[in-house]
Amino acid sequence: MSEVLALDKVEKGFSVGGHRVEPLRGASITVARGDYVSIVGPSGSGKSTLLHVLGCLERPDRGVVRVEGTETSSLSDEALSTFRGRVLGFVFQRFHLVDRMSALRNVAMPLDYRDDLTLREKTERSQHALSQVGLDSHAEHRPRQLSGGQQQRVAIARALAVRPRILLLDEPTGNLDPETGASVMRIIETLQGQEPDLAVILVTHDMDLAARATFSYRLEQGQLRRVPPVGEGIR
Repeated sequence: MSEVLALDKVEKGFSVGGHRVEPLRGASITVARGDYVSIVGPSGSGKSTLLHVLGCLERPDRGVVRVEGTETSSLSDEALSTFRGRVLGFVFQRFHLVDRMSALRNVAMPLDYRDDLTLREKTERSQHALSQVGLDSHAEHRPRQLSGGQQQRVAIARALAVRPRILLLDEPTGNLDPETGASVMRIIETLQGQEPDLAVILVTHDMDLAARATFSYRLEQGQLRRVPPVGEGIR
């Protein structure tokens, strides 16, 4: 197995109202290139904390996070930010688009911090990413001129423009109606088929959505437990 991301006995906690909360208590998972993984759990189970640790947005209190063979604890905050921006793509439930910017500019935003790319390369990457989600004709539209599904497709394009090794999806259909949500997931799954080395990690509470993944895990009591494959359902 060609490992692209791994957590080894990761612990993460924080204080809320004077009380210690520990959403991750020895969580471990290994993801290989090309894997399509879903992680489910009820509200409050720690899925957001897990996603932040998986995406190197937060450091664990204990344990090891390894991405592309690099132990992230060895990186300074600045180096980690640069590393994250070149390896990981994020798609959130809330689209997080900047309304004053065109779709193309929104897609290009993560590339603004890349000093290894020319302006032309950044523009070409952004245009290609929009075409991948079928929105090349909407490049100059602003978010308010787009439907919810189109806004989420722009958010997907923004993640793809990075050309990530790992795509992290945080309830990507949560703000969409079922039909639009299914359409968005088909786009993501088609894109992964075109990029066989791309690992996709879906964090969701939607059991039907989770069942589309090749491998599924449940987050409970701070740990990740493998659950039956798609054909056997997730219960």
